[in-house]
Amino acid sequence: MDGLVIKNTGSWYSVKLADGKIVNCKIKGNFRLKGIRTTNPVSVGDKVTILENQDGTAFITSIFPRTNYIIRRASNLSKESHIIASNLDQAFLVVSLINPVTSTIFIDRFLATAEAYRVPVILVINKIDLLDEEGLEYSAALKYLYTSIGYKVMEVSAEKGIGIEELKAELDGKTTLFSGNSGVGKSTLINLLIPGIEAKTASVSNVHHTGMHTTTFSEMYSLPEGNGYIIDTPGVKGFGTIDFNVEEVAHYFPEIFKISENCKYNNCTHIHEPGCAVKEALENHLISESRYTSYLSILEDSTNGKYRKPF
Repeated sequence: MDGLVIKNTGSWYSVKLADGKIVNCKIKGNFRLKGIRTTNPVSVGDKVTILENQDGTAFITSIFPRTNYIIRRASNLSKESHIIASNLDQAFLVVSLINPVTSTIFIDRFLATAEAYRVPVILVINKIDLLDEEGLEYSAALKYLYTSIGYKVMEVSAEKGIGIEELKAELDGKTTLFSGNSGVGKSTLINLLIPGIEAKTASVSNVHHTGMHTTTFSEMYSLPEGNGYIIDTPGVKGFGTIDFNVEEVAHYFPEIFKISENCKYNNCTHIHEPGCAVKEALENHLISESRYTSYLSILEDSTNGKYRKPF
């Protein structure tokens, strides 16, 4: 029987069959030995084949080919990756500019990874109701920056209900991943978009102004009237990139890649080479310094031996 993985709690997977029945599944021991270098060879969003047991549980025996997926470096094993979700139409990267503050490096690392794995992203700036005049100016500047690169940016407030209808319109008929730092309001937004699911929420730490981890596993929810899905994921503090070739990192920064066509050398790293069009554009403020800094941070991940090579 075939089904859709809608929940992953670590050792167990919930699989929804065509008739709506949900079966708790495990994977066979040898499933992990098929050259998969991830901590979770099966992810939420996977279409799988299962074999049911007499006790009502089942084994996942195979995975259908994925249209795409998005990964980050596993937090516990530096040599491995963790698949966040698969078969996505888009991802909402939820960020906040206060309580807590999402860094542009985090944003850019997520965007670059999504570019690498062919996942369209909409940047959702939440908690705009908490921003003072200076904060609103910064939000407008971020929106201008990422819109000019080609990303859609939406400013919302889960607390005040601002922009929620616009978000709903973007979700219709699609499978959408919600990701972001802990405490940015992902679960609160999801509770508004799908009333009744009661995704867990928590306040932000007053001491460190960082989000407190509430969602402990990934889970897929059906949108009202069955017009698509939302995948809620655990909040993360950082976003470690993995398996990026140094020569390809610039490909995942659209504005850098476009300008790099004018570099003197085809294999230019945009750090020290003469005739580098990217460095020239940076000096002329045609490329954002924050984006260039993020680009360098991913290069550092790939070149300085900070992480062990995957098998």
